Amino acid sequence: MSSRNHAKAASKPRPTLDSVLRRAHLSVSLIAVLAAGLTLTAVALLALRVYSEQNLRLVARSMSYTVEAAVVFGDPMAAKEAMALIGINEDIDQAQVNSKDGQVLARWERGEHGTRYLIERTLTGWMLPDSLTFPITHDEKVIGSIKLVPHSRSLLPFLLSGLSCLLACLALSLIVAVRLSRRMETDITAPLRHLAETAHRVRRDRSFELRVPAAGIAELNQINDDFNALLDELEAWQSHLQKENASLSHRANHDSLTGLSNRAFMEAELERAILDARIGNGKVAVLFLDSDRFKYINDTFGHASGDRVLVTIAARIKQQLREGDLVARLGGDEFAILLKPLRNSSDAMHIADNIIAAMAQAIELPTGNSIVSSLTIGVAVFPDHAIDAVSLVGAADEAMYRAKQAQRGTRQVARLPQTHLHP
Repeated sequence: MSSRNHAKAASKPRPTLDSVLRRAHLSVSLIAVLAAGLTLTAVALLALRVYSEQNLRLVARSMSYTVEAAVVFGDPMAAKEAMALIGINEDIDQAQVNSKDGQVLARWERGEHGTRYLIERTLTGWMLPDSLTFPITHDEKVIGSIKLVPHSRSLLPFLLSGLSCLLACLALSLIVAVRLSRRMETDITAPLRHLAETAHRVRRDRSFELRVPAAGIAELNQINDDFNALLDELEAWQSHLQKENASLSHRANHDSLTGLSNRAFMEAELERAILDARIGNGKVAVLFLDSDRFKYINDTFGHASGDRVLVTIAARIKQQLREGDLVARLGGDEFAILLKPLRNSSDAMHIADNIIAAMAQAIELPTGNSIVSSLTIGVAVFPDHAIDAVSLVGAADEAMYRAKQAQRGTRQVARLPQTHLHP
């Protein structure tokens, strides 16, 4: 059951670093902006309430001075006119003057109780004090009091304009915060994306020459530098391994003394050449070469002289071959040549004759002596003398032995198979 859940979790697509950081930054930005907005709103509303109370107290003080004379003389009309004069221009809903013993001397009321008033009172009434009672003094003696009930006539537009400005500031702050977070995301994710893409291409394509660009953040740049250093080491190791593999492959397919191909490589190339010739109705020739008197040279002048003879023979043979031909050392003093493609059988004879002629020049030995060495050659052509690789080499070998029996330093052509002979 747990393995099934693990498989489901593994198959579920993982979120990208961009999306994770974007959600995190957006959440932080929203929380910060909302917290700041709520805090500013609370502070602003508290300040507005304090301002309303102070303003109402100033209006009460001004109105107490105005109605002072009317209270002294007990004139209700004068008191009402004084209250109306001030109240109509201020945010006052009701005003009432009381005598010293608490009797109502005069009362003024704005008289606005429509739908707008109810809406304004509902939305902003909680911000205003219910009422304010202020003493009326004369000659530093309290002669009465004035009671004021505030009105929210201009508070709602002021509140709405303030909230609009606050919301605009918060929206601007949110936009700036999001932009800055996106920029920070780019500074973080872009280097990591380059690092991930480079690592993926190195793993998939073995492109060890790739490098990660420098990053603007110190820690990320250090990671990139370390990753590039690892790529330098991997590239060096890859180059070393390629050289080692090439060297091992060359040693596996070539003779260490002469640098010629060995028997295994020669046989594989011959199989491939015969297959191509069979498909294209072409011809392939094999020349089997044996060095004459090599044992005598080795025994008389030493192995170093024998090696010099073999190296010289290999060089002279290669000089007579065409591009695409192959010469191999089969072992000891035996060599084989693969001629491909071959237009005419006579071309193989011509090349064999040139090789024999090239051996007429004396070979300088390490001992200071010089010696002339010859080659005896047997020639076999596909499909004239054989139809497979083993038979073709055998035919060329047999022809070489016939040439050696007849006269060393000559060449012989393989016999035609019995099926090719006329009765």
